[in-house]
Amino acid sequence: MNREKRKLALILFVLGFVGVLSILTVELPLPEEAKAEIEKLFAPWQFKLLTLLNPTLLLTGAVIVGTFLYEKTGFTVPVLEKIIAKEPFQPVLPDVLKYGITGGVCTGLALSLFSYVLYPHLPEAFVELGEKLKPGMVTRLLYGGITEEILMRFGLMTFVVWIAAKIFRSLGPPAYWTGITVSTLLFAVGHFPIVFMAVENPPPVLLLYILAGNAIGGLIFGWLYWKRGLESAILAHMMAHVVMVLGEGILA
Repeated sequence: MNREKRKLALILFVLGFVGVLSILTVELPLPEEAKAEIEKLFAPWQFKLLTLLNPTLLLTGAVIVGTFLYEKTGFTVPVLEKIIAKEPFQPVLPDVLKYGITGGVCTGLALSLFSYVLYPHLPEAFVELGEKLKPGMVTRLLYGGITEEILMRFGLMTFVVWIAAKIFRSLGPPAYWTGITVSTLLFAVGHFPIVFMAVENPPPVLLLYILAGNAIGGLIFGWLYWKRGLESAILAHMMAHVVMVLGEGILA
């Protein structure tokens, strides 16, 4: 790994870790029995720090994998690459901003409408859990917008595209769409455990809500990472959260 890549890895890790730290602002709803057992073993601040361990390990792995493979799979981190190389980044910035903002607004509008239609049909237990788990704007922007994109796009999607290119023997659209689809589905399915914990025998509409809701963003952010670079996907993810928060206020 050359010096420029080490710098890129460090910058992405720091940005992602700031997002991880934002989890400290979220109160995790726990069953009283589990809460009592945890309090026997850890002070509240110790348990808070422990919640950072898993995402930090995942972030570390994603940064390492992505840094080694992103160029081999044709991906870019255009703004940071220019800054690290001490070259003008202004020429690539308009493209990143245009597609990032447009993609984020479209994603946010689509998700707001999708939620507005299906939310009234979701189980009450899941709705209550969602209200308790609802993160603040800082966490949505930093963890959702930055950390999740480093994890799911720079790390996971890059790795899947690299594997798919080996299988297809070509770094073409089939490999990229495989990476976009697989990373999106894994992210959506990763929400299932908490759903099954909150709702016994969750109805199909709830599973559809989780799958389709995450797929909308995942497909758009994945396409942006492929076509316009990581920063465009990050910006789109952040903008989507801004639009959804505004949508919650309007549609409530």
